[in-house]
Amino acid sequence: MFDVMEPGYAPHPVPYLEGWELQREIHRQVASGERPETLILLEHEAVYTAGSRTEDHERPAASATPVIDVDRGGKITWHGPGQLVGYPILRVEERGGIVAIVRRLERLLIDVLAERGVAGRQIEGRSGVWVDQADAPPAKIAAIGMRVAHDVSMHGFALNCTHSLAPYDAIIPCGIRDAGVTTVARETGRALSPREAAACVARAFADAFERIPA
Repeated sequence: MFDVMEPGYAPHPVPYLEGWELQREIHRQVASGERPETLILLEHEAVYTAGSRTEDHERPAASATPVIDVDRGGKITWHGPGQLVGYPILRVEERGGIVAIVRRLERLLIDVLAERGVAGRQIEGRSGVWVDQADAPPAKIAAIGMRVAHDVSMHGFALNCTHSLAPYDAIIPCGIRDAGVTTVARETGRALSPREAAACVARAFADAFERIPA
């Protein structure tokens, strides 16, 4: 079994550092056996987060949005209102390893997107969920970046729901130059709030992770 925590959505999104502190405390509790595995679902205030492989030229040259260096892998990305962020805090070995967890997250997000009429897919060699574009390279609609400590995962995924794509113009999202970024609203012409998306993701997560693989 696992818990689902939902500490905040618009109009009260969670400041990134507050969410990070919550992650660390829940991670400590799961690693020590004090609580079951936990999925945190929330919406953040606007922020850029830079993973350990972020290079200087990939950061925003000048921005009123804060940039926070974090202890996950990967490069720089944006979080903010209109985006659903999920932090799966899972026992990695029991779940078949971190790569298996990432692939399962991609598949469940693809299923959630399909319910909304969006055809997401995986791309070999690149994490996250992608949407094919008619006259452009595939665009990322969900990003994934995780870290493992004491055999328990933290950080996680971001599903682009309804927000503007303008914040990505100031960075090289996830360090990828030859692909774009998109949202559910852009692909369908219909708004999808993070709170609405969270209900779908929680159900899909239960289907994907309720059973521990043999």
